[in-house]
Amino acid sequence: MEIRYASSNKDAKFYDTQRLREEYLIENLFIDNEATLIYSHFDRIIVGGIKPIDSEIFLSASKKLGVNYFLERRELGIINIGSPGIVVIDGEEYVLNNKDGLYVGMGKEKISFKSLNSDSPAKFYLNSAPAHKTYPTIKIGLDMANKVKCGDLSNSNKRIINQYIHPAVCKSCQLVMGMTILDEGCVWNTMPTHTHDRRMEVYLYFDMSADSRVFHMMGEPNETRHIVMNNEQAVISPSWSIHSGVGTKAYTFIWGMVGENQTFDDMDHVPMDVLK
Repeated sequence: MEIRYASSNKDAKFYDTQRLREEYLIENLFIDNEATLIYSHFDRIIVGGIKPIDSEIFLSASKKLGVNYFLERRELGIINIGSPGIVVIDGEEYVLNNKDGLYVGMGKEKISFKSLNSDSPAKFYLNSAPAHKTYPTIKIGLDMANKVKCGDLSNSNKRIINQYIHPAVCKSCQLVMGMTILDEGCVWNTMPTHTHDRRMEVYLYFDMSADSRVFHMMGEPNETRHIVMNNEQAVISPSWSIHSGVGTKAYTFIWGMVGENQTFDDMDHVPMDVLK
């Protein structure tokens, strides 16, 4: 498990391109037959990717968590962005097809992941947050997600926000998670942009072709920066930072938030003339 420490807004404005990428970009999430986990000290979220090929991969605790098993004091959100796979929770199997999600409540001890076909593996994307209470484990398909239509073609940002782990769909302690799918020909997300000092956020960009890129916008509104991102890469957004993106083609992204509240529209909107 890699540890990423929190960084100050006062320091981040002096980072060069390489330092920005080291602090906030997560480049290699899906490695064959491995569980890749990044522990961020921004609200202590854990971001992970698991790509089983021909073996079952178990999610285990470590000294860095100080617990006996991974979800002893945590909750977990999973969305499969690959081919069909199986998540086993304390002996109960959940088949996740592409874009299926799963919320796993605190206290589940044995968690493992496997693909249905080694020639076409699953890719399980994970967000985990500290929890104080146990809520039921629930599978959430794309059809079950709460859907919010946003944007329009004239602004190149027509998209559907699919809320998976959200008060409108299921209960959780603090984790909120979902997927935004842009219409063909649309490239902008979350612009006009915002911040929310009550919670941090992580984006995973995917469904991108090899020659496509997303320019992810971050930083304080008057000290913006950008990170160029490839397919299936994630980026950590501190609570003081904007989080927006523009792609060379349409794309999909998963967003996960951890912090003080779960009110999705609790945002501090940034007027366009403030951005610098």
